[in-house]
Amino acid sequence: METAAIWERFKSEVYFFILKKVRDTDITNEVMQNSFLKIHQGINTLKNPEKVKAWVFQIVRNEIANHYNQRSESVLSPQEELSATSNSYNDLCCLDRFINSLPKQYKEVVEQVYLKGKTQVEAAALIGISLSNVKARIRRAKLILINNFNTCCKFKINAEGKLIGDSNCTRCI
Repeated sequence: METAAIWERFKSEVYFFILKKVRDTDITNEVMQNSFLKIHQGINTLKNPEKVKAWVFQIVRNEIANHYNQRSESVLSPQEELSATSNSYNDLCCLDRFINSLPKQYKEVVEQVYLKGKTQVEAAALIGISLSNVKARIRRAKLILINNFNTCCKFKINAEGKLIGDSNCTRCI
């Protein structure tokens, strides 16, 4: 398996995994770049191609840990600290606009879980709904977001129902 194939297959899943952990698009991009560099350098060490996903995510988890280890060694200024907790995800084509256009009940759950980093259980308690209701709202919100990305930004949907390809959005160019 080649690095390009791994990139195409896992880039969006890896991106959102990192984003959920670090909550900053600049750091996400940095960790993602470092991760795929290590994947490229170590592609020959992959013993079982069937376990490529586990191998990729282990490298990503290690890079996230490296980021936090490096971060703990440096002191952030108050301005850097503020920007590290910013909720702006403008690097993701139209994401802010799509989230803001979600119906209120879905938007609230998506913001708590994906933008503020709460667990689904914590989000349920904060909003005052059941865990199964949170899961249903997330599932419905994802369907709306996928449709919006597919319609506006011309992403494709693979067999697993995930967005693939690059943005072809006139609003974002």
